[in-house]
Amino acid sequence: MTSITDRKASRPVAILPQSLAPVLQSMLRIVTGLLFLEHGTGKLLGFPHGLPFIDQMPAGLLYFTGGMELIGGLLITIGLFTRPVAFVLSGFMAFAYFMAHMPMSFFPAINLGEPAILYCFIFLYLAATGPGPWSVDRK
Repeated sequence: MTSITDRKASRPVAILPQSLAPVLQSMLRIVTGLLFLEHGTGKLLGFPHGLPFIDQMPAGLLYFTGGMELIGGLLITIGLFTRPVAFVLSGFMAFAYFMAHMPMSFFPAINLGEPAILYCFIFLYLAATGPGPWSVDRK
């Protein structure tokens, strides 16, 4: 439970009720999936137009990464096969970070790798916890 300590009673004071955790987990999954999906549509469908560095990617890499982002983002968004898809996408983003960002600089703020790192760990979290209550494959 996210809390601060009440100094008088020395007990935790809730900032958000813990009962919201499952819903927030679903919201995190949906927003992350939509943002990831946007990268795939930008690479494969040209919308939104103007993704950086897209013109420098070899065609095979562009189609592979765009496909992973489009299909993976869609599956994460709707909550279908969430755990295995999130696990694969976590590894995909770790690989992307070390291959594309790390060679530019050690520091993520300089090599523009923060989104890759965040996606990697959010997907790893979803692989461990599952999709939450708002999903196609909820139990």
